[in-house]
Amino acid sequence: GTMWQVALGDAGMSADGVKAFLMDELKLNDAIITPQPSTESFLIRTKEIDESHHAEYKAAFAKAYPKFEELRFESIGPAIGSELRRRAVWAFLFVLLGISLYIAFAFRKVSYPVSSWKYGLITLATLFHDAIIPTGLFAVLGYLYHAELDTNFIVAILVVMGFSVHDTIVVFDRIRENLRLERSSKFDFDALVNRSVNETMARSINTSLTLVLVLVALYFFGSPSLAYFTLTILVGTVVGTYSSIFVASPLLTLWRKG
Repeated sequence: GTMWQVALGDAGMSADGVKAFLMDELKLNDAIITPQPSTESFLIRTKEIDESHHAEYKAAFAKAYPKFEELRFESIGPAIGSELRRRAVWAFLFVLLGISLYIAFAFRKVSYPVSSWKYGLITLATLFHDAIIPTGLFAVLGYLYHAELDTNFIVAILVVMGFSVHDTIVVFDRIRENLRLERSSKFDFDALVNRSVNETMARSINTSLTLVLVLVALYFFGSPSLAYFTLTILVGTVVGTYSSIFVASPLLTLWRKG
């Protein structure tokens, strides 16, 4: 599709007025108009516009609005969209594989009572949980408010995964340290995990709360173009904090019992 940001130089122009112009003059009936107050412009989202039609539409705008100014024009066809999807999938797979291998290596000396590779697989499951919830939210926003899944969303999900795995590693590392300090061969692993979670919970919540406060401020007072990007990271941060405490560690104990 196409993202086209235009300034018309008419302070009284509304999104409905731009919509009417696009429908009547340019025959773009499916366009979505979003006002951009910070730049006194409008962001137009519509189907792919090739270069010949782009020039034609610019001329029509310039004729109707003498102070017309094009601030941004991005048009992505099916081939480019497919390439972006392919790269995004490979990016996710590469991140997941790299993280699982790193954790399996980092915990290689902790093979009892849970094998080191299980820590890596549990981290993968936790990351999938942390990525799928913001993705589902974005799908709902796309249905209700026409939010677009673009490169900003991909970056936001990767940021969420990075923050989440850091939180999970903190908990797992405390479990590893407590295992090293455990002198008895008949210790209660569930109790040890519970103690490790309790020891790191305050740190996890405080760190996440600091980031959440920044993201909330950015969402309400930042640029509208970053709103969905910020919201994705905000939701992912909350979910990641929850999962590192209430998903990853319980999975570890359940897998040991299984």
